[in-house]
Parts: sequence; C-alpha cells; structure tokens
Amino acid sequence: MRTRTRTLVGATCALLLALTACGTDDEEPGAAGGGAENTGSASGGSQNVKIGILTPLSGPAAATYGTNARTGVEARLAAYAEEGGQCADVEFEVVEADDTSNPAGALASAQRLVQQEDVYAILSTSPFTFGGIQFLTTQASDIPVLGDATDQNPGWREPGNNLFQSQAVPDPAHVFGQLGEYFSAIGGTTFAGASFPVQASQAALESAAESAEAAGLEVGYTNTEVPFGTSDVGAIVLGIRDSGADVLYLPITFDTALAVVEGLRQADVELKGIVAATGYGNDLLESEPAVAAAQGVSFSLGYAPAALETEATERLASAVRDQGIESGIPAYAMASGWFNADLLLHGLELAGCDAPRADFVAALDQDSTWDAGGLYPNPIDYTTAEIDQVCQYFVTLEGEEFVPVEDASPACGERID
Repeated sequence: MRTRTRTLVGATCALLLALTACGTDDEEPGAAGGGAENTGSASGGSQNVKIGILTPLSGPAAATYGTNARTGVEARLAAYAEEGGQCADVEFEVVEADDTSNPAGALASAQRLVQQEDVYAILSTSPFTFGGIQFLTTQASDIPVLGDATDQNPGWREPGNNLFQSQAVPDPAHVFGQLGEYFSAIGGTTFAGASFPVQASQAALESAAESAEAAGLEVGYTNTEVPFGTSDVGAIVLGIRDSGADVLYLPITFDTALAVVEGLRQADVELKGIVAATGYGNDLLESEPAVAAAQGVSFSLGYAPAALETEATERLASAVRDQGIESGIPAYAMASGWFNADLLLHGLELAGCDAPRADFVAALDQDSTWDAGGLYPNPIDYTTAEIDQVCQYFVTLEGEEFVPVEDASPACGERID
C-alpha cells in the first residue's frame, strides 16, 4: 500500500444540522434489477446504472435533508450529460431509501437498496450511515458506497474497503493549525467556544481550542454541554463575556449559534471574530431576520464558495440556479448529493463506464486525483488514512453576500503533534 499523505479538506460539521434526537447480492452487475449492464462501451452504448440514495426523508433530520440529496445528485448527472462527459451515454436510474433519522433505519435502508433494489452503488447523505456500515462492508462489500461521511465512522478513512468519502473525513485523533492561525491573523488573543454534548460537536470544539492554544491564544471559555437546539443561551453569553474572549467558534446548529450571536450583541459584547461551522448556504439568505442578525459572522466550509467565481464554482452555481435557487448556493444536503454524484462519475471514468462494481471499487481504491472537479483545494487520496494538513475556506456575511476572507480562501494548517 502506498503511504502518500492525504490532505484533508476541512470538515463542514454539517452533521450537526441533523443531530436530534439480511444477506447480500453476490450477482455480478447486469443481473436483473442490478447495476451497470455490460451492454455498452466507454465510447457509447446502452448501459444502465441504478444508484441508491441513503438519506433522512422522515424523522427529525428530514427538515435538513429530505429530497435535497436527490436534487443534488440529479443536478450533477444532468450537468454531466449536457457537458458530454466520457460516460454521458450511461442511463442512470435513481432510487431513494429513507433512514428515518436513526441508525436502525440506516441499516434497514441499506439492506433494501442492496437486497431488493440491487443498486450498482449507494450514495449516502446522512449522519446515521454508521448504523449500516458493518452490513455494507461485510455482506455488501462489492458495492461502492460513496458518502459525505458525516457519521464519522472510521471506516471512511481506511483504504482497502468499499467506503469512499466524497467529503474528507475529520480526524479526531489529531489537531490542525488552520483555525487557530485564522483567529490569530484577525487579532484574536482569547478563545471561546460552545458545543452540543455529542461527540462530533465536542471533538470539533476541543480541536479548535487546542489549535488556538498552539497559535498563541489563551482559552477563556468553553462549554461542551449546550442542549441541542436550544435558544436559551443567556449563561453562554455571560460566560463568553466574563472570560474576556475576543474570538468565538460555534460548531453547533446555526439557529443556536445565531441565538448566541444575538445575545452577545444585546449584551454589548464586541468580538474580533465569530466563526460558525454551519449556516453557509441559500437557506440563510432566504431569511431576512437571519441575514440581519448574522452580519459579520464568518463561516468555515470545505469547498470553494460560489463567490470565488472559478470555473468549478460557476459550474455548480449554474446547476443550482437551474434548480430554482437564484443565489446559486446549494444547501448542505444538495451540495452533498452533488459531490457524491461527481465521485460516482469520476469512478466510472476510471474503471470504465460499463465496469462491474468490483472493478469500480478497485479503481477508486487506488486513486488520489479526485478534487470534486476543482471545488476542493486538494484531491482526496483514497490510498492512505494518513493526514498531514487541513484546508478550509472562510467567508463572512456582508449584506446579502458571503464574501471570501482574504488570505483564507482557503486557509491550510499543518497537523500539530
């Protein structure tokens, strides 16, 4: 196995938006109801690929996810067909499976996609996928599983299996310098932060605090027990104020983060910078009260924002506008669907447009070139679990626009030993 060190695109922490509350098909693709039929070639043919989308369509997380993942997948497939890509002649059939916003539902949905739908690949946009990971990596190990990896299962980081993250996976075992260096660059001296009492949120806050310390900041206040979804943030506001903190990191859902921001302003607490791990997207721009309250708040994200107006961002923005979103900025689940579909297309181009599933898995497992069509600052390396650098983009809400922060689009930090 190669040992090239992988660069990790900064985590979006979008899983925080959703934190609320058997056998296998051993037939080769081309079987009834199955995956890619070997009836065509890369240069043209009639092959069909059936793909399954695993996402919350009901339950507490449905409000965030719902049909957005499918919209993102179909938007990418449509754009690819219009571009006349290498596998543009493939006919895709898309089916959805509802994980009902819980791990048990994820397992049941994964089993249905494999055993009943006989899909060629599973595209996961869900923080609950870990419920079906054991089944997918053992009884369905020949089926590619491409996902946002927000469930943080360590299997996403490991090479040699059928799991492939379409957004690079946080590494909870290490701390990286980019966030602390960002706070230092804007003049911060004392760090504060708040998280929910769940592993993903707490780990994000703890890593940020250590990153800030490594950059020379003091840690003035942290609260890892914020009730999920609360708007009662008076104690948090007082804690931040009394600590003398001048920079703040909030790896929590944006409604709670916004309550903290409003509370600080009502208490006349001025900070040099506030970074929210969630909130970037069209949903915020459609709410006039949220836009007014979030002025000056910065957001971290793992892919190039639309405002950079690169070829890659314009392709995504154009496809999003075709879905009726005027800003061209996708909500999280739609962006995840886009990335999943883009990785699927990349894998098909590597393995062959009519490649069996096993060949797709083998080809992608040896790949280190996919960068989401230029939306990621560096490609994801599927040959290694090692990470030595994290890159994040920072944007600030000014008026009704997310403006890229100068010298922080992207900002990259090395691993801190």
